[in-house]
Amino acid sequence: MELSNIEKLLERYFEANATVAEEEMLREYFAKEDVPLHLKEYAPMFQYFSIAREEKFTKQVPLKPRKKSYLKWISVAAVSILIFGIYLGRSYQEQKKAEYAYQETKKALSLLATNLGKGTEKVAYLREFEETKQKIYNKN
Repeated sequence: MELSNIEKLLERYFEANATVAEEEMLREYFAKEDVPLHLKEYAPMFQYFSIAREEKFTKQVPLKPRKKSYLKWISVAAVSILIFGIYLGRSYQEQKKAEYAYQETKKALSLLATNLGKGTEKVAYLREFEETKQKIYNKN
């Protein structure tokens, strides 16, 4: 392969424009022993890629069972309890407000009934006065 062609391929490779076939040509070229001195610095890189491509992972990877699923259920339960607590808290506050309003209304009606009772006594007294007055005028 021509040296200028290899240099152009290297330039395309470093600009990330090289095709897979061109990369394979570079790997084959740098696998040879007769690489020019100014290109020797790239040889280890392409040789490493060739070696790394053939490596296989042979160890067994132990798969651990998922132990954290209980955390999901605990968080679901916590959120449920929180929502339930907020609902009960609101209904409790509304109940307290309703009880307070009932007590205040009861006080106001009690005061009104007391004053109405006093007014009724006065009206009864006036009725008695009116009857007595009518008796006096009717005799004359």
